[in-house]
Amino acid sequence: MSIGNSPEADRPSVGAALQKARIGAGLTVEEVSTTTRVRIPIVHAIEQDDFSRCGGDVYARGHIRALARAVSLDPRPLIDQFDAEHGGRPAPTPAAPLFEAERIRSEPRRPNWTAAMVAAIVAVVGFVGFTLFTGGGKSGGGPVAAGDANAKPAPAPTRHPSTIKPPLKPEPSDSAVAGLPKDKVTIKVTARDGQSWISAKDANGKLLEDGLLKKGESKTITDKERIDLVLGNAGAVQLYVNGKEVKRVGNKGTVERLSYTRGDPQAG
Repeated sequence: MSIGNSPEADRPSVGAALQKARIGAGLTVEEVSTTTRVRIPIVHAIEQDDFSRCGGDVYARGHIRALARAVSLDPRPLIDQFDAEHGGRPAPTPAAPLFEAERIRSEPRRPNWTAAMVAAIVAVVGFVGFTLFTGGGKSGGGPVAAGDANAKPAPAPTRHPSTIKPPLKPEPSDSAVAGLPKDKVTIKVTARDGQSWISAKDANGKLLEDGLLKKGESKTITDKERIDLVLGNAGAVQLYVNGKEVKRVGNKGTVERLSYTRGDPQAG
C-alpha cells in the first residue's frame, strides 16, 4: 500500500517559489535587485535556497519579504516556511552584549551674556531717566512745575533720519554640514520611533558596525569612501547622511539596504 505525498512535500521551497513568481511576472533578476536594493548575487543565492549570504536570519527574512512584494507574493507564508525550516524565529538579542550604543548627550547650557548686558543697559537708562525726572521737578523750571497742573511735558527731541543707524545684523554661524569632514562619508542613525537592527560595511566589505539599536539611541559611522548600510525596521529610523537628513528611509518592519558615498545625498 503506497502513501501519497503530503501537501508539505509538494510545496515548493522558498527560493523556488520566489523564482517561479519572478519568472511569471516577467521580471529579470537585475530588475528585482533594482526595485528591492538586494544585490544580484544575493537574489540568485536566495532563489537557490542559499541564505548564507544574507548576513543572518533577521536579514534573510527581510530579503524574503522584499523579494515577495516585488513579484506580488504574500510574504507571510514564505517567512513562516523559512522559520519552520530554520528552527523558528529566535528571541530578541539584548543590545548590551552587541555594542555600547552612543547616546545623544545634551550640550551644557552656556550663560546668556547678551540678555545680561541688555538687562544692565535697561537698568542704567531707567536710573538716569528717574534721576533727571525727579531733579527737574524740584527746580521748578522744568517742563512740569509743581504748581502748574496744566503744564504739558516738553516733546522729546527728534532725530534726523540720517543720524539713526540701522541695527547690526548678527554674523551667520557655520552650519552643521560645514563642520563635517569633506573627505569622509558620515552617517548618523537614530532609533527615533522604535528599536532597529543596523549593519554597516565599507567599500571592501569590512564590517564597521553590527547590532541592535534601542529606541532613543543613535550611532555615528564614518568611512573614507563608501558605507553600505542595512537597516531593520527602517520606518523607525532617523537617518542623516553627510549632515543632511534622508526624509524617507523606509516603512516600519521592513529591511532597507542603502549605500552612500562622500557626495550623497543629492537631496537631503
